[in-house]
Amino acid sequence: MSEILFLDLPDEAATLALGACLGRALAPGLTIWLRGDLGAGKTTLTRGLLRELGFSGRVKSPTYTLVELYSFTRFNLYHFDLYRFADPDEWEDAGFREYFNPASVCLVEWPDKAGGLLPAPDMVVGLDFRDDGRGVRIAGLTEAGWACIARLKSSLA
Repeated sequence: MSEILFLDLPDEAATLALGACLGRALAPGLTIWLRGDLGAGKTTLTRGLLRELGFSGRVKSPTYTLVELYSFTRFNLYHFDLYRFADPDEWEDAGFREYFNPASVCLVEWPDKAGGLLPAPDMVVGLDFRDDGRGVRIAGLTEAGWACIARLKSSLA
C-alpha cells in the first residue's frame, strides 16, 4: 500500500505554506527524503516547516555543515544535505546513523548521494519545476508515512 499526494505550488508562498502544513503533521521517528534539482524548493519547504514549529532563526541548506539540528519539545529535527558527498561511504564515515531514531525527525536532501546506506524513508517529497511554479509529489512508504500524509491532508483542508 502507498499513499501519494500531488500538489501545485505556484510560488514561494505556497511552498512555505505546504511546509507549515507538513510541520503540523510531523511525528517523532519520521525519516523524510527531499528530492529535487537545485533551486526546486527543498530548503524553502523546510523553512516553512521550521517556522511552523516555532524556529525563528535563519534557515539555510546545510550544504557545508552536512546537517543542522533544530531542537523542539516533541523531537529533535535533523536537516541533512548530502549534495557534497562524492562517495556513499562518506555517509558511514560521518557517523550520522544514530540521529535516525524514534525520538527524531530526519529530513534528507540529496539522499541518493548516500547510495543504499541511508535508513529507508517513511516519506519521499519530490519537488520539480513547472512552467507556472513548482509541483510536489509526496509519497508515504510506511505506516508512519501514511499517517503523516493523512494528517497533512487534514491540515491542507
